[in-house]
Amino acid sequence: MIRHRALHQAAALLLSYPGPAWPRHVAEVTAALTRLNCPEGELLLDFCRATAPVPPLDLAARYVTTFDRTRRRTLHLTHYTDGDTRRRGASLAALKAHYRAAGWEPDAGELPDFLPALLEFAARCPRAGTPLLHQYRGALDLLSQALDDYRSPYVHVLRGIQRTLPAAPPPTPVPDAPAPVPFPMHHTLGDEGVRR
Repeated sequence: MIRHRALHQAAALLLSYPGPAWPRHVAEVTAALTRLNCPEGELLLDFCRATAPVPPLDLAARYVTTFDRTRRRTLHLTHYTDGDTRRRGASLAALKAHYRAAGWEPDAGELPDFLPALLEFAARCPRAGTPLLHQYRGALDLLSQALDDYRSPYVHVLRGIQRTLPAAPPPTPVPDAPAPVPFPMHHTLGDEGVRR
């Protein structure tokens, strides 16, 4: 859907580090979202309005405090799905391969699980990128909750992204059954504790 592509691109810009081009990016995003006129876009515009009076240098400092000083609010989504395990390396390699298969090369200075990179990929290559966002829906929900708890205006951007995706499926209940014994021991009465 074209509207979702525009929203994903706008969110990618708004979740990027607010460097020297920040005022231009915000002006472009605001103009595009105003024309789009949709509820998801309004959430992103809420973020633009909330941060408009903040000087870019102060916003950059807030960005670092919000996203770079704690894993609870990191923009690197595999931290939520894999933690600091070997599995995370495999997930990063799989994301990189996914990008290459679609003919897209993200910024070399950033890991492939960086949310703005995933959003830009979904905006530019929606057929390949949108399923990746769906795959990381649970991570987006955790990040959104952490931003809400932190009272960060960035939560508006996350909520806008969430509205472009189907809800995460509820967890599958695990049956409460005793675990099988992998190597059953056969013994007769009276031989407990006997060493063989």
